[in-house]
Amino acid sequence: QVQLVESGGGLVQAGGSLRLSCAASERTSRSYAMGWFRQAPGKEREFVAAISGTSSTTSVANSVKGRFTISRDNARDSVYLQMNNLKPEDTAVYYCAAGSRFSPLSLLYNFWGRGTQVTVSS
Repeated sequence: QVQLVESGGGLVQAGGSLRLSCAASERTSRSYAMGWFRQAPGKEREFVAAISGTSSTTSVANSVKGRFTISRDNARDSVYLQMNNLKPEDTAVYYCAAGSRFSPLSLLYNFWGRGTQVTVSS
């Protein structure tokens, strides 16, 4: 059982930046693809970004392309989401997830964190 803990959320003005971190409870290096998803009030959870076990492949949603970057440090069992030029529509709870397959589909991720709130003010 992999436990994931997100951190780094908060309140930021539009145009600002935040870096989210996700720490895993056990070695996830190369074993799991990692993803970031978000859920805004009244909306379904949506894909933000994903990274393969070896970091050889990444993917980001079109809505955040050019602004968000996903990375991982397997030595630290951590994955990161650098968010730049934040917009009010980025406001959501952001979740970290681990799965056996690199995918933008949330149903393919087996383990989930509890989420961290990101609020972007206009």
